[in-house]
Amino acid sequence: MAETYLKDKSSKIYIAGHNGMVGSAIMRKLTAEGFTNIITRSSKELNLINQVAVNDFFEEEKPEYVFFAAAKVGGIVANNTYRGEFLYDNLMIQSNVIESSRKFGVKKLMFLGSSCIYPKMAPQPLKEEYLLTGELEPTNEPYAIAKIAGIKMCDAYRAQYGCNYISVMPTNLYGYNDNYHPQNSHVLPALIRRFDEAKNNNAKEVVIWGTGTPKREFLFADDLADACYFLMQNYNEAGLVNIGCGEDISIKDLSLMIKEIVGYVGELNFDHSKPDGTPRKLMDVNTLTQLGWKYRTELQDGLKLTYENFKALILSK
Repeated sequence: MAETYLKDKSSKIYIAGHNGMVGSAIMRKLTAEGFTNIITRSSKELNLINQVAVNDFFEEEKPEYVFFAAAKVGGIVANNTYRGEFLYDNLMIQSNVIESSRKFGVKKLMFLGSSCIYPKMAPQPLKEEYLLTGELEPTNEPYAIAKIAGIKMCDAYRAQYGCNYISVMPTNLYGYNDNYHPQNSHVLPALIRRFDEAKNNNAKEVVIWGTGTPKREFLFADDLADACYFLMQNYNEAGLVNIGCGEDISIKDLSLMIKEIVGYVGELNFDHSKPDGTPRKLMDVNTLTQLGWKYRTELQDGLKLTYENFKALILSK
């Protein structure tokens, strides 16, 4: 009989990165499912770059399961500016957590990557087998290389040590507890902040980087958490699984949708001198669909929830 996972509600589960958008969504999901033994540490309490500290934490706590959602993340500007940090920090964080998981007997680990691991000009939609078949998008290459190394490390540990470590590649995410930093945020939260500020300041226009033609796929973070929980129970293979909705939207149409939700009445101005990034990033989600999972939250509904959360975050500061 095949081993079952995450059936015991008292299982000891470590969520790495629980304060972030993805980690907090996984925490909400596990709590809603009735799990009572969830371990967390903030980055101030546990520096995942520090090998000794990570080793000591795993030796003390000995979690049975790990949802590995911790990473140094950011948008085009941050990725391109802090190239050394993005490569070093992410390599160290994931190496320490994966190795300590092996040393101290973690039953199953989920490594969360990013759709930026795929080649810049890969055919669309992006299939799992397109990994390492072409050149990466230059602006986020260091982050992508770190995440690819994480996938391969999980596979290597499975091959050598028999570790049941799985890798999932979420599409672009949005939702509660997103990062709205003016320089270091991703496109969707950056647009929400920009339109909200323009509305409050009665600005005549909002300037948006690039041409508006690139297309992006967006998944509500709570839907991702649902998929992660599903896969931790039902998927035990090497390689990776894409997590997305299988639909995309142009940056221009996304901007118009956010503009309407925020209630901004000015004009849009696309700055063609700024980079577009990858032309299109749509995930092929056939593997996930065939396993029996599908997203629930439509983009417009998710954006309304996210904007309400953004306003609450702003008022709390």
